[in-house]
Amino acid sequence: MKQEAIAILTGGGPAPGMNSVVGSVAKTFLQNGYRVIGLHEGYTGLFAKEPRTVDITYAIADDIFNRGGSYLKMSRFKPTDSNFQNDFNLDFFVDNNIKLLVTVGGDDTASTANRVAKFLTDKNYPISNIHVPKTIDNDLPLPPGSPTFGFESAQNQGALIARTLYVDARTSENWFIVAAMGRSAGHLAFGIGASCHYPMIVVPEMFNKTEITVDKIVSLIVSSIVKRKIMGLDYGAAIVSEGVFHDLSTEEVAKAGVTFTYDAHGHPELGKISKAHVFNQLVETRLIELGLKPRVRPVEIGYEVRCQTPVAFDLVYCTTLGIGVYKLFSEGATGCMVYADPAGEVRPLYLKDLQDPESGKIPPRLVDIDSNKIQSVIQHIMAYITPSDYEAAKVYLPNPEAYDFKKILNW
Repeated sequence: MKQEAIAILTGGGPAPGMNSVVGSVAKTFLQNGYRVIGLHEGYTGLFAKEPRTVDITYAIADDIFNRGGSYLKMSRFKPTDSNFQNDFNLDFFVDNNIKLLVTVGGDDTASTANRVAKFLTDKNYPISNIHVPKTIDNDLPLPPGSPTFGFESAQNQGALIARTLYVDARTSENWFIVAAMGRSAGHLAFGIGASCHYPMIVVPEMFNKTEITVDKIVSLIVSSIVKRKIMGLDYGAAIVSEGVFHDLSTEEVAKAGVTFTYDAHGHPELGKISKAHVFNQLVETRLIELGLKPRVRPVEIGYEVRCQTPVAFDLVYCTTLGIGVYKLFSEGATGCMVYADPAGEVRPLYLKDLQDPESGKIPPRLVDIDSNKIQSVIQHIMAYITPSDYEAAKVYLPNPEAYDFKKILNW
């Protein structure tokens, strides 16, 4: 009888720890008698006559588990109903005696895995499928206290870059306008900004009581620049989450001079434009209008953090998740995500329990803007105009009240 096998693929964009998951899954299954087949290019190979595959040996797993990037080439390919009907490579599963499909990716990758499993069941070849959730955005709604893998490593690398920028700002007496990844939530930007004591952090969750506009974002940054001037500090840095673009209206996006293209899942391809450059120009223009000498520079924190070597937290966390896949499979779990709580206990999370009952989509986990952790940074680390600053701010602003942090946000 042919040896039983599992197939594993990585979808979406990279995150630190992907190789740690793949390597740990491979080591565990190999030691339990399974063949481990890696699929390159995400789901693309399942809809091709000759998929790009690799037999992941123990030596390969041992070589890759602590590396950044992804040994298995990635893809954002999203199969259509037509692809399933006309192109699906059922022979790949049958000929290789595959019993489990392991997918590593975000919610789009997980949803497609469920479609693959259902399709195979309809074809009388049922297999198990288990998903390992990843995103550096930390926006999957896992239970409290559990980050998505890759987030801690990306945040750490982002903080290293942001810290150096702050030293540069202090040395050169200028300002940096930094943009950080975070499609739907501001966890990465806020974490980086808080760790480096940035005087202004702008995330979409801050606009919980007012419509988000380009003018308000610019005013928040200018508010911080002027407050620091009052404090005798003619330097600083502001970090903005790219997620603010998701909440801007079409008119506001056009006002910022931005035109988006969209990926296969309908998400705007934010990585194709420099958000930092956009906001830097807008802030510079405002400062000139106010008669202030602009010394602002744009820096993007994005692709630089996706493929970095995972930090110890993610190495341990991803190892636990990888081993957890085997545990859940052995217990008969399928159609689920593997979850490990802070104590390392593994259990399944089912997509149906995370999905919105009406839309079927998984709502993002947002920054809890009202939490003590976030509010303490906003109140004691960030710098911005308050009513007590109005008189001093008149030296720089014709209407200081318009740059009052809480008034801008309607807090």
